[in-house]
Amino acid sequence: MDLLKAIQELYEERKRLDGAIAALESVLNDNGGAPAAKQPKRRGRKSMSRDERQKVSERMRKYWAARRKKAAMKARG
Repeated sequence: MDLLKAIQELYEERKRLDGAIAALESVLNDNGGAPAAKQPKRRGRKSMSRDERQKVSERMRKYWAARRKKAAMKARG
């Protein structure tokens, strides 16, 4: 098979596929766009309430104070 002919056939197939994709997308848009309009799920951490942030803050404050105390004891000998 000639490479140029194969490339030409692939371009023609791509045009057909692009047309089919466009037709399907227009059906979705005409149908209210329900499947296309879905928002992706939010990834990452959940947001914390004010009380949760306060508890974490207090816990970390104690954690770092203990680390500093331990490092100071180690430095003294």
